[in-house]
Amino acid sequence: MAVAALRLLGPAARRAAGGAPCRGHRLTPADDELYQRTRVTVLEPESSNTMFIEGYSNRGFTVSGDVVVGPCAILPRAILQWNVGSYRDISHESLSLFRLLEPQIEILVLGTGDRVERLHPAILKQMRECGIAVEVQDTPNACATFNFLTSEKRMAAAGLIPPRGTYTGV
Repeated sequence: MAVAALRLLGPAARRAAGGAPCRGHRLTPADDELYQRTRVTVLEPESSNTMFIEGYSNRGFTVSGDVVVGPCAILPRAILQWNVGSYRDISHESLSLFRLLEPQIEILVLGTGDRVERLHPAILKQMRECGIAVEVQDTPNACATFNFLTSEKRMAAAGLIPPRGTYTGV
């Protein structure tokens, strides 16, 4: 079969006729594409004061390279041990630390251990009246939520109780 006749056939017919497949588009870059370079510009460097939860275990948390044993309160510029044993110990008094911060936080992320636990509605109402939103989650999700909020430059804090049965790198 002549080469000109093969060009008129479709790709399947060309292969059946023994001709080489023909592509209708370019596979090589154009001249101007060869000389372009990718550029990355850092508009705002990461702040060294930003807290980031790197891992957790049943013993505690790793926050920005520091290991905290047991429950902890992560504030915008500090990490403290939090004096609660379980979600039942979360009360007006245990949350007072988060209400006294200056500048005030926008959102408090509470990690209640292995699973989401219900807190007393009066506790949540008091935090809302102070202008602080509260997100109650299991601890693994609370860690991820806190990291996301701080990466978005939100004024967030976390109260975290270690989960009992997991390990992710402390």
